[in-house]
Amino acid sequence: MVSNNKNLKNEINKEMSNIGNEAKGFLERFIGDVSKKSAAKQIFIGTSTGWVTGFLTMKVGKIVAVSVGGSIILLQIAANEGYITIDWNKITSKANKLADKAEEAITGEGPSWADKIKSFMKDNSYAATSFVGGFLIGISF
Repeated sequence: MVSNNKNLKNEINKEMSNIGNEAKGFLERFIGDVSKKSAAKQIFIGTSTGWVTGFLTMKVGKIVAVSVGGSIILLQIAANEGYITIDWNKITSKANKLADKAEEAITGEGPSWADKIKSFMKDNSYAATSFVGGFLIGISF
């Protein structure tokens, strides 16, 4: 079974190499060695390939921008019309849990109690300020 996988991988690598060589051969036949051509031909080849690359990048960029922007606008309209409801508290809590797991994986230790308290105070500012106010009133008596 393992040797079959290795043979398959070798065949795929050979085929990809052949495709790459065919493409390289086509370009060499079409353009040739550019450095041996006259300066005018080099300038023409550089200008035309640059223009084609820029033109295609512009067209693809516009399509991507319209697609992403349009989908964001449609999602916002759907959310405003009530077709989509987003539970931001759930998203925030899951993001915090993922961040804690990532921190634990990177540093080897999870968030400290101080970090958890700071996060709670940041997420629940009214409860946190009320707690601090009550705490200060409690220690003054």
